[in-house]
Amino acid sequence: MTDRNPASVHRPHRHHWRRDVVELAAMFCAVAVADAIANLVVHGPRGPVLLVASAVVLLVTAAFHTWWARRHSHAPPPRSTAPTDPQPLPSTSSGATTTAPATASASATSTASATATATATASSTTLWRMRTTVRDEPGSLAALCTALARSSVDILTLQTHPLPEGGTVDEFLLRAPQQLPSADLSRAVSRAGGHSTWIERADAHDLVDTPTRVLGLATRTALDAAELPLALRQLLGRCTIHSIPATTLSGRPNAGADAPVEGVLEATVMRLRDPSGGAITVERPYLPFTPTEFARARALVELDARLGPRVPRSQDVLTLPEGNEITVRRADGSDLPAARAMHDRCSERTLSLRYHGPVNDADRYLGHLLSPRFGRTLAATTASGKLVALGHLLWDGDETEVALLIEDDWQRRGIGSELLRRLLAMAVEARCDSVYAVTQASNTGMVAAMRGLGLPLDYQIEEGTLVITARLDATPVSSRLPYELPREPTYEVPREQSAPRRRH
Repeated sequence: MTDRNPASVHRPHRHHWRRDVVELAAMFCAVAVADAIANLVVHGPRGPVLLVASAVVLLVTAAFHTWWARRHSHAPPPRSTAPTDPQPLPSTSSGATTTAPATASASATSTASATATATATASSTTLWRMRTTVRDEPGSLAALCTALARSSVDILTLQTHPLPEGGTVDEFLLRAPQQLPSADLSRAVSRAGGHSTWIERADAHDLVDTPTRVLGLATRTALDAAELPLALRQLLGRCTIHSIPATTLSGRPNAGADAPVEGVLEATVMRLRDPSGGAITVERPYLPFTPTEFARARALVELDARLGPRVPRSQDVLTLPEGNEITVRRADGSDLPAARAMHDRCSERTLSLRYHGPVNDADRYLGHLLSPRFGRTLAATTASGKLVALGHLLWDGDETEVALLIEDDWQRRGIGSELLRRLLAMAVEARCDSVYAVTQASNTGMVAAMRGLGLPLDYQIEEGTLVITARLDATPVSSRLPYELPREPTYEVPREQSAPRRRH
């Protein structure tokens, strides 16, 4: 049954006898006035003149009335100040949302975004990253956007990942009311036809559109070979990346390092050929990779392979308290002979505190440590060019390790603290949540250097060694010591607790 507005319905007027009497009296009065005027004109001294003048007046009046009517007949109607009632959304009697055809998908997206923006901006909101799989058929995206609009959710960005077996993975960046829980948002998407839905909190870094973020990661990879693992992690989200060398430290072929040139994609694992030898394995157990993500990752690896070995050549000259000057710069494989010479000058105790194992095996680690694929290395050299200290920032899965080696004659001079501060500044730039150092309780120099950072520290014993973990989210180390120029903003990804730490 349709409701009608009483004010808009036309009703016939009622006739009364009093109105008829008044009209009849007015007609008699008009006849009397006309008779008086006629007698005056006919019997007056200037009757014909008055008759002609009356005709002229009537003609002028009629002409003026015609002109006035034509001038105002096309004027716009006056603007009403009364509020207009909004039109309700169409729905069926059972409450199911009416979906649009395929040609209306784009318009449904914009309509959903505009509708939700007007509602969500009135209160505090939350950013969400969401993925869901929908059927590859007309109207599926429109139904999903309409369901989000009904929950007052604004769609900020949208990416589509076609699947080879049919269907499409839609990735959204959403701004939702703060009081809307993620469970309700997932249920709304499920009712609209989405399945395998995954959702997590987002932050302001996610507001950068995908092409801009990919170009920024490509630029970072082009400038520094050590950026490839970080770029892959920031491109693919919360994942674990392992670089597998072609051979072990003993020279034997490494299992799992024979990835084909085109790479391998297996649901939650992708394997890519490392340009420096071996393979790069990327794991994301909570969310399968799509062919689109696999193609992007392979493009970054191909870019790294075409550019070859490269390390930024920026350097800083520091003056020690005793007056000597040292130069701090990035190191790579070309520094391997100088690093071996420093090993020969170091005592067995210094090497054992650094490598936690037989001193004779120390040289085997240098090629691994100086490779940009496994992290970043800082070298401290004297004015004559002699290498006297090495500082390593090593990617250990989804964690980060710091390590120092100072030649005996240059210890206790502040070199270790300077290297450590720069390493932690680079870790902050790489958006690491924490770093850890594996040492021994008797290594008072390393313990003092970690405590001198002024960061919250966690201590624990693992297999007879001391592990010191520094949380980087407490104090912006990079603000105290900017080591490199700021880069393009990237989004921060939460990390999960991994297996017991390896020792490099």
